[in-house]
Amino acid sequence: MAGLAIGDVAERTGLAVSAIRFYEEHGIVRPLRNAGGHRRYDRADIRRLSFVMVAQRLGFPLARIAALLDELPDNRQVTKADWTRISSQFREEIDARIYALEALRDKLDGCIGCGCLSLETCALHNPADVKGQQGPGPRELLPPEGQLPG
Repeated sequence: MAGLAIGDVAERTGLAVSAIRFYEEHGIVRPLRNAGGHRRYDRADIRRLSFVMVAQRLGFPLARIAALLDELPDNRQVTKADWTRISSQFREEIDARIYALEALRDKLDGCIGCGCLSLETCALHNPADVKGQQGPGPRELLPPEGQLPG
């Protein structure tokens, strides 16, 4: 059995050995064990760990990342098509985050769309607190659940 030792994976990814073990505990990587019981990682595990590092920096929770990675095949080499399928599932969530950040940026110096009436300009943006009738929270910053603006 060949494969990479955990130290090799740590060096290639920049992760601490303890972090790699943490990701193993969460099913992100599934190393094989050699006769001596040492972990042996596939080169594809470097891609998986790199994907996790990027996705976490973007704010995706580990459970969501692990669920997507569970959709990758264990019995064959992961293809570009496999990665495209996984990444496309993130695309809608990323687009929603971009929309929300742009809305926040554009409204940060004025009313943030919460219906709080705490600023003098709220009377212009939210007369008679009509936003409050739609429910609590930042009505103008977030698109309806599961919908992106056209």
